[in-house]
Amino acid sequence: MKKKLLSLFAVVFTAFLLVGCSSSSNSSKKTTTLKIGASAVPHAQILRHVAPELKKEGVNLKITTFQDYTMPNKALANGELDANYFQHVPFLKLWNKQNHGTLVNAGGVHLEPIAVFSKKVKRLQDLKKGATIIVSSNVPDYGRILQIFKDAGLITLKKGIDITSANFSDIASNPRHLKFKHSYEPKLLPTIYKNGEGDAVVINANYAVGAGLNPIKQSIAIEKRNSPYVNIIATRKGDQNKPAIKKVVKVLQSTKTQKWILHHYKGAVLPEKNVK
Repeated sequence: MKKKLLSLFAVVFTAFLLVGCSSSSNSSKKTTTLKIGASAVPHAQILRHVAPELKKEGVNLKITTFQDYTMPNKALANGELDANYFQHVPFLKLWNKQNHGTLVNAGGVHLEPIAVFSKKVKRLQDLKKGATIIVSSNVPDYGRILQIFKDAGLITLKKGIDITSANFSDIASNPRHLKFKHSYEPKLLPTIYKNGEGDAVVINANYAVGAGLNPIKQSIAIEKRNSPYVNIIATRKGDQNKPAIKKVVKVLQSTKTQKWILHHYKGAVLPEKNVK
């Protein structure tokens, strides 16, 4: 009887130790809350998709959505955010230059091919002389817009121009005298297009998709896959090396996430990696 009681005591004591160790182990596991700003579509959607996986990695995402391109970098620089996800490198470089900023690229995730939409013509080459092209006031996008029109043979650019910093003043020849109107907020362009204004409207993919437009099927011209305008995770200088930031970038760049981006957006948003 004594042996049985001792054996039972040993089992109970061992179980107690195991539970205690397990609880201690679980309680010691640190969770980092990361405040990240993002455009509603597709950035915040992509972040919400990977949030459960990151939670398992000990990173809890607190996502704040923005409807413009002005506030996310200000909030990041002011310390209101730990990172943001909405911009490409040319935009980041210009913002840093204009605001004496030191924000950095922590890693590329996807490309949102900018596209030209029109209710007047079915091909970019069909634009008539004097046609009005409506584009946004977002200067860092001008180079990619000019590249589309250059590739279509409608304009030429001055020699030696860096496309990522090009402006409409860098057009060398414009035989059809196309008029580029660039005083509109990017978020307004889908409405302008739907209202039939201008002969063509150039729309960023995030705003196009958010407005129910499909850049692949509905545009008359679209940016090429090898564009340098990949959207990135941005942080304050030095923070790109923090473990939580590295985990976010790693999960976003994983083949699993990159495939999800490709299939979920049906090509309207392209993953940085060449996946199928």
